[in-house]
Amino acid sequence: MADKADKMKARLPRGFVDRHADDIRAVKKMTDEIVKVYELYGFEPVEQPLIEYTDALGKFLPDQDRPNEGVFSFQDDDEQWLSLRYDLTAPLARFVAENFEAIPKPFRSYRSGWVFRNEKPGPGRFRQFMQFDADIVGTPGVAADAEMAMMMADTLEAVGIKRGDYVIRVNNRKVLDGVLEAIGLGGADNAGRRLTVLRAIDKLDKFGPEGVRLLLGEGRKDESGDFTKGAGLDEAGIATVLAYIETGDVAGNEGVEELKQIAALVAAAGYDDGRIKIDPSVVRGLEYYTGPVYEAELLFEVPNDKGEIVRFGSVAGGGRYDGLVSRFRGEPVPATGFSIGVSRLTSALKNLGMLDSSDVIAPVVVLVMDKDTESLGRYQQMVSSLRQAGIRAEMYLGGSGMKAQMKYADRRGAPCVVIQGGDERANGEVQIKDLIAGAKAAAAITDNTEWRESRPAQVSVKEADLVATVQGILDAQKADRG
Repeated sequence: MADKADKMKARLPRGFVDRHADDIRAVKKMTDEIVKVYELYGFEPVEQPLIEYTDALGKFLPDQDRPNEGVFSFQDDDEQWLSLRYDLTAPLARFVAENFEAIPKPFRSYRSGWVFRNEKPGPGRFRQFMQFDADIVGTPGVAADAEMAMMMADTLEAVGIKRGDYVIRVNNRKVLDGVLEAIGLGGADNAGRRLTVLRAIDKLDKFGPEGVRLLLGEGRKDESGDFTKGAGLDEAGIATVLAYIETGDVAGNEGVEELKQIAALVAAAGYDDGRIKIDPSVVRGLEYYTGPVYEAELLFEVPNDKGEIVRFGSVAGGGRYDGLVSRFRGEPVPATGFSIGVSRLTSALKNLGMLDSSDVIAPVVVLVMDKDTESLGRYQQMVSSLRQAGIRAEMYLGGSGMKAQMKYADRRGAPCVVIQGGDERANGEVQIKDLIAGAKAAAAITDNTEWRESRPAQVSVKEADLVATVQGILDAQKADRG
């Protein structure tokens, strides 16, 4: 026997989670509805691998020997740097560039999958999470951006978010860049401070105008005493940014004109009823956005980790990224797209009580009373008959006796069990116990004698009637659930 000290410790890496059946089924149920909307809009599925050459992932990577900030990276056997994908957009850009002549343009595609961030994990912040993206590559006009915003609205409604409980907010990085130029933050040398300003604007909903003012200046201290360093703008610069947030207008700016076009297209399609709004405070943090940006925000309120009631917030976002495919092609390739945070949207639907997997029925369990080959064959035949009728079923494959088998069936959530011992076999019968009705009856019965005499929710039927009887029990349970 191995020494306990030598036993491997089972432990989950920080920032990762195990997923269980209910969660997996709930997510699939939701993503199936998302796919229907994407397909309705003419998008086609495509899939790229989880691993790309590190240089293909672009601006997330610093200039250092081991490109590991933000991404999980390693070297293969020919010393090429590879990385787990950081998002689904950069791999799509590589795919389009590599297959440019073969694919139709504009290229409408959607895909879902896991992405990985080599960052410090925290509450609600994981190193592996799922995204669901849709993109149009090869269309320069803002009609594509307007369509993406409309599809985002339709997607939220398809998964059960009611109109009025969400808004798709649209802005334009060209307008933001105009503001940044006006306060003297143009040029490559100011990239870091520009990002700090954009992140400050993005905190408007969370901290309000005064909080943004602090983040644009020297910085802001939160309730815990933690200090976030600000952008260091002077009073004139801060006033310019705050005025822009309030009015959204920058004279003579190309981005303003593009927003007017988007507003007109949205109105023409009937989405200007509160579903889609132009909002100057929208900032998408990634540097590669070059034009319109959009964000799906849920407006209903939920308690946060501290028990405070807050607006749920963003569940999806995206924008135009005309420079990403161009990195590979050396020529302009316009593109726009958005990404849904699957975990965020799943959490939102659970908060609304709109996402579960309760319509998935656990398997019927055929108990194993005798373990000789002939008996096992009869039990297996029963299982096969149930499966052929479309009923989930399994034969107990453990080594325990009847009491433990019943406990197993309860733990599995089985709707009923099938029992055949020697006496039943001799009569060509089976016992079928309805575990749901049995539990209800047990709760109502306090007298052991009554329990023994009533044998609640258990019936004896001929083997030929097994499937029909089980189906009747399942139908009755479904009716009880409503």
